[in-house]
Amino acid sequence: MKKTILAMAVPALLAAGSASASINLYDAEGVKVDVSGAAEVQYISGLAENSEGQWKLDDGDIAVNTTIAISDKVNALGGFAYKFEDQAVTSDELFVGFGGDFGTVTFGRQYLIADDAGNGKDYEFGGQSIDFVAAQGDQVAKYVYDNGTFYAGISALLESNGEDNDDDAQDDGFGEADQIIDGRIGYRAGDLDARIYAYDGQNIDVAKDADYLNTFDAKDVDINGFNIEADYVMDAFSFAASYGQVEYKESVGSTEVNVDTIGLAADYTMGKNVFAIGYNRYEADRNTESNKADQDTLYVNATHSFHSNVIGYVELAVADGEGFDGKDLDFDTAYLAGMEVKF
Repeated sequence: MKKTILAMAVPALLAAGSASASINLYDAEGVKVDVSGAAEVQYISGLAENSEGQWKLDDGDIAVNTTIAISDKVNALGGFAYKFEDQAVTSDELFVGFGGDFGTVTFGRQYLIADDAGNGKDYEFGGQSIDFVAAQGDQVAKYVYDNGTFYAGISALLESNGEDNDDDAQDDGFGEADQIIDGRIGYRAGDLDARIYAYDGQNIDVAKDADYLNTFDAKDVDINGFNIEADYVMDAFSFAASYGQVEYKESVGSTEVNVDTIGLAADYTMGKNVFAIGYNRYEADRNTESNKADQDTLYVNATHSFHSNVIGYVELAVADGEGFDGKDLDFDTAYLAGMEVKF
């Protein structure tokens, strides 16, 4: 799943020296207000056969967050955010909560824990990777704890009115759901960071999602799965690996798809430049088909840091795969060039 600036904003409000870019608007008498944002544009040609180059408005966000000290040990939290990738401006976060040594507890429109899943080093061409479909909603309660070594979190999206498909969950215009419960447990030891995500969702709309889900007879699907991730840093090198399994099953019906994903990646930092290479594989097994579908994707990219808040990058990828019909899938060589400016 793609991370956003606000996905990690709440814990960052309490962490000194956070790496998140932001501008402090006010800090007095126990009240702190920060604003952050990002603009990212790419020229991209995708993996799909006969793709053509085009400009893509990949990211456009602005967020305002506040912490207010209500006691020596507890802060009140609040925040809201808007995104601008489409011509319409939409609100993707609006939450309140509490924070302290116990962690953070927040309520409202926000991203689920599962939105942080995935540790690939690609910008766009990671291929078919872990996909929990819905990872944001209006009716979300979330708890996050991180003491630097051990970290954990749990979030829940529940029906607001007791009716099916009340559109409380959102993911780029699809992914509506009745109920989602997900979580994460992680541990850091020296240069190693390992974690596991778990996800369980009911009646999630997959009508517009990945190709291997499009053939469900019904659009509402129950989704449960996990993703195991590990990152290791060694001098100027860093390595990432992940393995995930997700089961998609019709809420009413018998069609079922089981997906396995593997991701491997590494990068090397040299001054202001980072060079990365990665490989992703997915296998999908559908109970109505005799053949499995699979895809292997290999990507490389290079990133240059013009400033701590400005980067430019290029990426190239190739893929190979086979559909449920046993026929080879056709892909183009994918490429992109992009720039991100954040504050």
